[in-house]
Amino acid sequence: MADPVWLLLMFDLPVVTKSQRREATQYRKMLLDFGFDQVQLSVYCKYVINASGLRSIVRPIKHQIPLEGQVRVLQLTDTQWASQYRFWGPASQDPEKRPEALELFDTWDLPGSA
Repeated sequence: MADPVWLLLMFDLPVVTKSQRREATQYRKMLLDFGFDQVQLSVYCKYVINASGLRSIVRPIKHQIPLEGQVRVLQLTDTQWASQYRFWGPASQDPEKRPEALELFDTWDLPGSA
């Protein structure tokens, strides 16, 4: 089994026209549906417990990019993710901790749950 990784996804999408804004919103919602968390406006992350399945995550993300959109996906180890610095105003925060196994599977993701 491959080691777990963090995926860091950054994007720039055109939002000049109403249809472009709608496509950008749909793309953001798709990322949330795929289990990504919003880090900043156009920066999302996802903890992947088994890196061998990255293709199944990256493929739909690639195919859903709006026309003229730019997306970059970085793969980071736990050590690399933990070594980041976060600043909120003048205060710094500890990096996010690795999700607990139970946090990875919310009940709202299960078929038949409402």
